[in-house]
Amino acid sequence: MADLHRQPTRTPTRTNPITAFLSNLYTHSPNSTQMLGILTLIITVAILLFLAGITLTATVLGLIFFSPIILISSPVWIPLAIFFFVTVASVLGLCGTGLSIVAVGSWMYKYFKGMNPPGAGRVDYARSRIADTAGQVKDYAKEYGGYLQRKVKDAAPGA
Repeated sequence: MADLHRQPTRTPTRTNPITAFLSNLYTHSPNSTQMLGILTLIITVAILLFLAGITLTATVLGLIFFSPIILISSPVWIPLAIFFFVTVASVLGLCGTGLSIVAVGSWMYKYFKGMNPPGAGRVDYARSRIADTAGQVKDYAKEYGGYLQRKVKDAAPGA
């Protein structure tokens, strides 16, 4: 009876390698969204390479064409470039300094008004550490000063 319900065993059949390859390729093929992304990437890279080539060509041709003019007029360009560099650096430096002053002033205003700006706890901790250290130095100076006065009296009793 057990033999009636047994599955027939299959003998392994040889499949065509081309069919197996195509089947494997079909299961791993990208979907339409992935294909659209790849196509977009290829087109974008091609356009960017084309634009880079045009830019490089225009730069080389411009240098070839304008180099005599640049060479002849260089005594004017160098001082002019230095002047513009110093002017721009000064303006940027002043703007940066002004921005820093405004930021520090705003922080100090908030700190003294008690609004607890960021870092206020660290400032309070540093202030207490400085006050504690100053007190310890004062106490040490008093002790050490008394020690020196006793040594002076020991060395010169009449003094």
